[in-house]
Amino acid sequence: MGISDVGMIFKFVGGLGMFLFGMDMMAKGLQQSAGGKMKQWLGVLTRNRLMAVLAGALITAVIQSSSATTVMVVGFVNAGLMNLTQAIGVIMGANIGTTMTSWLVSMNEFGSVLKPEFFAPLLLGIGALLMQFSKKEKRKLIGEILLGFGVLFIGLSFMSGSIEPYRDSPLFSQAFVFLGKNPVLGILAGALITAIIQSSSASVGILQTLALNGMVTWNAAVYITLGQNIGTCVTALLASAGAHRNAKRAAIMHLMFNVVGAILFGIIATVVFLFHPEFGGSNVSSLGISIFHTVFNVTNTIILFPFAPMLVRLAQKILPVNEEEESNPVHAVQQRLKEYRLDTPAFAMEAATHEVLDMGKLCMENVKTALKAMQDNDSEAVDTVMQNEEVIDDLEKILTEFLVKINSLHLNQSQSVQIRNLMYTINDFERVGDHAVNLAELAQTKIRENMTFSATGRAQLQTIGDTVMSVLDHAYRAREQFRTDDVELVEQLEEKVDNYEEEFRADHISRLNQGLCTATNGVVFLDAISNLERISDHADNIAGYVLFEKKSGAEKVRVG
Repeated sequence: MGISDVGMIFKFVGGLGMFLFGMDMMAKGLQQSAGGKMKQWLGVLTRNRLMAVLAGALITAVIQSSSATTVMVVGFVNAGLMNLTQAIGVIMGANIGTTMTSWLVSMNEFGSVLKPEFFAPLLLGIGALLMQFSKKEKRKLIGEILLGFGVLFIGLSFMSGSIEPYRDSPLFSQAFVFLGKNPVLGILAGALITAIIQSSSASVGILQTLALNGMVTWNAAVYITLGQNIGTCVTALLASAGAHRNAKRAAIMHLMFNVVGAILFGIIATVVFLFHPEFGGSNVSSLGISIFHTVFNVTNTIILFPFAPMLVRLAQKILPVNEEEESNPVHAVQQRLKEYRLDTPAFAMEAATHEVLDMGKLCMENVKTALKAMQDNDSEAVDTVMQNEEVIDDLEKILTEFLVKINSLHLNQSQSVQIRNLMYTINDFERVGDHAVNLAELAQTKIRENMTFSATGRAQLQTIGDTVMSVLDHAYRAREQFRTDDVELVEQLEEKVDNYEEEFRADHISRLNQGLCTATNGVVFLDAISNLERISDHADNIAGYVLFEKKSGAEKVRVG
C-alpha cells in the first residue's frame, strides 16, 4: 500500500463523514421546518392502517430517517396517541420513505447537470448565505437544509472519486462475486455495515457509490441491500433498550417485518440468479439499486400488510405485560419520556402535553375522592388521596424536568409560549392536588372527631363541590381541545364558585351565631369551601393559559 492508497482511504473516510454530516444537517432542518405539519399528518393519516403506511412514507421522506420515524412512533404508542396496529403501518411506510435518499444519489446517472459536483457548490453557497445573513427563522432553516444537501453531495463526490482508481481492482470484483454467490454472507455484510454506521440510507449510498464505478454485481447488490434493511432496525432496538415494553415491541415488529421480507426476497432472488447466472453476475447501476431498494420495500409492505395484526400479537407474546411495571404510573411515565425524541420539538411537545393532561386527570380524581371522604367520612378515600398525592408530586418533578429539556431546544416563539404555559399548568395541577390533600386532612379531622354537618351544610358542600368539578372538567377540556368555548365556561363557573363561597361562608357564620353548629364543625366547613374556591382559581389559571396561547397565535397541540 503506497501513499496514494492511504490518501484515497482518507478521502473516502472524509467523504463518508461529510455524507453523514450533511444528511444529519438536512434532516434536522427538515424536521424543524416541518415538525408541526408532521404532527398534523400523523393525526389525520393514522386513523386507519392503510393511511398509517402513507404517513410513515411521507414523514420518513421528509426527515430522511426510518429509524427516527420508528423511535418517534414508539413515543406516541406509549402516550396512547397511537395503537400498535397503527404503529406497524407507520413502520411499514417508513421503510418505503427511506428510499428517497437512494434516488437522490442515483441522480448521477441522469446527466452531468444533475451530478452532485455540478450543483452542490451552489447549494452550499446559497445555504451558507441564508444561515449567516438571514434574520427570519424560516429562511435560516431553508439555508440549513440546502447546506446539508450540499455537504451530502460533496461527500458523495469525494467517496466516488476515492473509489474510481480501484474500479478494475480484482480485490473488489472478487469480494462482490463471493458475496453474490453466498446470500447469507451478503445479507450479514449489509446488516453489519448498516448497524455500524446507524443509517440504511448512508450504507445504501456507499453501495451506490461503488456501483457508480461499475464495481458491484446484481446478486451482491440484492443480498447486501436486503441486509441493509435488517441493519437499520438496530437503531430502534438500541433506543428501546431499558425502555418501556411498547418501545421494545415496536422495535421487534420493525425487525420481524424486515427479516421476513429479506428471507422471502432472498429466496426469490437466489432462484432467479440460479436460472439466470449471467444476470446475477452483471454489473448493477446506482439507479438499479434505487429501483430494487424501492421495489423490495413497497412489495414487502403489500405482502405483509394484511398480516400486520399478526405481527402485533406476536410482538405482544414475545414481550407480555409486566404487571408490576404497568401498575407503577410514575415508572411508566419515566420510561415513556426516555423514548420521546427531543430532536423533533413538535412531537416532544405533543407527548409532554399528553403526559401533563394525564397528571391533570389524576389531580381531578383526587379532588373527587377527597369530596367523597368529606361527605361520607370515608377513611379509605382519605388513604387513596394521600397515595395519589405522592404520585402527583413525582410527576410534577419529572414532567417539569422534561419540559426544561424541550425548552433548551431550537424552538420558535409559539412553541416557547406553549412550553412555558405547560410548566405553569403543571404547577397549577399540582396545587389542585395539594388542596385535595387539605380536603382529605379535613375529612380525617371530621372522622376522628366524629363530626357531622347539618343537612344545609352538606347540601352546600355538595353544590360548591359539583361546581368546582365542572370548572376543572372544562379547564381540562380547554387544554385538551384548545377551545375558547371551554375557557369562557370556566370563567363563568369560577365566578359562580366565588359567589357560593361568600354566600355559604355568611350562611355558616349565621348558623354559628344561632348555635346551630359547633365552632369545630365551623372551622372544618369554612376551610373546606375555601380550599374548593382555591381549586377553582387554579382551574381558571389553566384555562387562561390556553386563551393566552390562542391570542398569541400558537397552534393546537394534538393529544388524541
